[in-house]
Amino acid sequence: MDVTAIFDIGKTNKKFFLFDSAFREVHRVYSRFEETKDDDGDACDDLQRLTEWMRDTFAEALADPRFNIRRLNFSTYGASFVHIDEGGKPVTPLYNYLKPMPEGMLQPFMEQYGPSAAWQAQTASPLMGMLNSGLQLYWLKYQKPEEFARIRWSLHFSQYCAYLFSGKALTEYTSLGCHTGLWHFKEKDYHRWVYKEDLDHLMPPLCPTTTATAVRFGEQEVMVGVGIHDSSAALLPYILANEEPFLLLSTGTWSIALNAFSTQLPDEDDLANDCLNFLRVDGMPVRAARLFLGNEYKIWAHKLAQHYGKPYETHRNVAFDPGIHQQLQSLTEPVFQWESIRRPGEATRHSMETPLSRFGSYEAAYHQLMRELAQAQCQSLKRAQGQSDIRKLYIDGGFVDNAIFLRYLAEALPGYSITTTESPLGSALGAAMAIHNRVVDPEFILDHFSPQLQKPITT
Repeated sequence: MDVTAIFDIGKTNKKFFLFDSAFREVHRVYSRFEETKDDDGDACDDLQRLTEWMRDTFAEALADPRFNIRRLNFSTYGASFVHIDEGGKPVTPLYNYLKPMPEGMLQPFMEQYGPSAAWQAQTASPLMGMLNSGLQLYWLKYQKPEEFARIRWSLHFSQYCAYLFSGKALTEYTSLGCHTGLWHFKEKDYHRWVYKEDLDHLMPPLCPTTTATAVRFGEQEVMVGVGIHDSSAALLPYILANEEPFLLLSTGTWSIALNAFSTQLPDEDDLANDCLNFLRVDGMPVRAARLFLGNEYKIWAHKLAQHYGKPYETHRNVAFDPGIHQQLQSLTEPVFQWESIRRPGEATRHSMETPLSRFGSYEAAYHQLMRELAQAQCQSLKRAQGQSDIRKLYIDGGFVDNAIFLRYLAEALPGYSITTTESPLGSALGAAMAIHNRVVDPEFILDHFSPQLQKPITT
């Protein structure tokens, strides 16, 4: 069977898929790794272990007589660089995008290249420290000059994964455009600060996301893609399968609301509320809004279990209860004090305790948690929508299995047509379609993809 192989690397799950010619999943491997520590003692992904797992997993699939791997591509989380030396070896750990930026580090940067509001508007990137991967390079240059001096190429994470198999160092649009602070969206070029700091020499050649290189593995020739940022990958199948505008909500640790049908650039208020621009595979902008939804959910799954003396896994089995739903209608103000997300209008997160004692049961507290997370998601989604008159919404990712969250989200979005999509839709499928770009026309994708979009959500 001719198949396309995809590595789909998230912060939590590391996945490997094989898709047949109709983009049906025929094989999968899931893995999770314990984090390691970087050279400053902060948590980060274990790059060496991940690299070994990818090579071993691909070799096993390549040797499987059931499959003939014709293409290989990669989808990963963004905001992360792997810096390699002249010999192709990593110079630094894979720094976590949540690693704190040293205090005062950005003041001289903004004095030279700001003001901050203008820089954020030009790069369509809220100022987020290490989450702006370009600022990771600035930090390395001045905080770790010895390591910086050894860098030949700085590869975004998905392009490093591709480099492991193709040996080619490349840059592509979707990784470059995900709040890196590197790209000037109006000028369609690297921002002037990149040139002033001589960082452009560390950026490999820029190529289309559909680029592929023929590589021989023994007797087998495989077309190896250049990789793609996971949120942009998740968007691609929907663009190819739809003839009318839509919004996509891709849920997971980060929930990303995407609008590929807007030319509206984010203003200062948008940027202050985590609304920004990404780049599509063709270099055109995508209006996006981010919410740390899955991270906040995980925090409260632990807190609720501890408070009510329940196993952590209890959250997986809570069913919607109409009685609890009715009781919660009397709560008109938020109860939960978020740990990792900020409500609109808040300069900082509150330090107040959440009064869980006001709920009579774990199930009641969980329902209210889902209600408030859905409201936060609705606000973020409206940011991504901007001035676009779109009422069609797709939802994919981990939260499509959470019936309570979906019910509250649909309740908060009257007048929208909301459809969830089934696994393995999302970033892995988008990466597969990207590597097929030159040989699969939209009609084929429309015929094979659309039947999977058949789960409308109602209140």
